[in-house]
Amino acid sequence: MTFQSSMNEEQPEKEKEEEKPPSSIVEKIQELGQTSVPQIPQDSNIHCLTIVGQVEGHMQLPPQNKTTKYEHVIPQIVAIEQNPKIEGLLVILNTVGGDVEAGLAISEMLSSLSKPTVSIVLGGGHSIGVPIAVSCDYSFIAETATMTIHPIRLTGLVIGVPQTFEYLDKMQERVIKFVKKNSKIEEETFKDLMFAKGNLTRDIGTNVVGSDAVDYGLIDEVGGIGRGLKKLNELIEANKNKSEGLIQ
Repeated sequence: MTFQSSMNEEQPEKEKEEEKPPSSIVEKIQELGQTSVPQIPQDSNIHCLTIVGQVEGHMQLPPQNKTTKYEHVIPQIVAIEQNPKIEGLLVILNTVGGDVEAGLAISEMLSSLSKPTVSIVLGGGHSIGVPIAVSCDYSFIAETATMTIHPIRLTGLVIGVPQTFEYLDKMQERVIKFVKKNSKIEEETFKDLMFAKGNLTRDIGTNVVGSDAVDYGLIDEVGGIGRGLKKLNELIEANKNKSEGLIQ
């Protein structure tokens, strides 16, 4: 009986050992494929916001889609504005576009931030990603990155009445006006790119690559992370000097 009870006591101990969660190193390998992850300094004054995949609006997209949910991004932007430790925002874009109203909401919030903002288009900043890219104080685009400019489309049920076209046209005007206001591109040039034929297969619009986006006045400069962070630090320093001047 004594031997039997000791065996029973050993069994739960073995089970507990098996149930122990994996070590932090194993977790890092499983999640990220590497043993160590670069850490952002605790006292960093810059926040990085990523807009990737498809911008999700009021309708939830299928689980296999990589999405940026606007209900996650908007509270972050509010928190950035309220946090005195954050002095600048870096926005990284690699998006195919998505919901027009959700994208415009994010764009408007970024453009109305009181803190310096810099955006970098890496890979792609397509469709509604264009207003998000130009909403910041200064914008960069990677040499190989692209931006697709095309007219607005509706998915799902479309009612074949003149009012539907008017609704689309008004929504499109909102996008055009926002891009014109927040970049150096002329309205007519932007419209020409938007309605161009022959650039996109079986579609209308234009695919603008790297330096072309700068030439059109859509993006401020060609560059990546290094240039982007350098510019953001310059804007933060200028903002500090301006604030100190006003206080004095």
